[in-house]
Amino acid sequence: MRRIQRGFTLIEVLVTVAIVGILLAVAVPAYGDYVTRGRLNEAFTGLGGAQPAAEQFWANNRSYAGFDASAGFPQASPNFTYALSNATSATYTITATGRAKAAGFAYTINESGTRATTASPSGWGTSTRCWVDHKGGACTE
Repeated sequence: MRRIQRGFTLIEVLVTVAIVGILLAVAVPAYGDYVTRGRLNEAFTGLGGAQPAAEQFWANNRSYAGFDASAGFPQASPNFTYALSNATSATYTITATGRAKAAGFAYTINESGTRATTASPSGWGTSTRCWVDHKGGACTE
């Protein structure tokens, strides 16, 4: 009489473990980059909202100096802090600096709407014309 096989052979289990390992080796880093890109949107939203608020502040005060104390200046979030620099009657620069899980990133916007990525972790890249939001220095414009 023939015995009925129950369960899996060792080879079948090893092949399954190898396939799962390969999939995880690809999926986990891709997911980590996806989560990081989601965190970067905090900075993009804060800086993008600050530009029209700065123009409104200038229309009321004829200077950008003191804008960082106004209600329109972006508030710090768990992943980014914001700072105003170079504030005069004609110029300003707002910088979003990453912290916690967004550490290493720094984005700026100025009075003319010029966006720049001044710092980023290894592999992400910097730019003087856009906010880098993908590894390799790619920007979504």
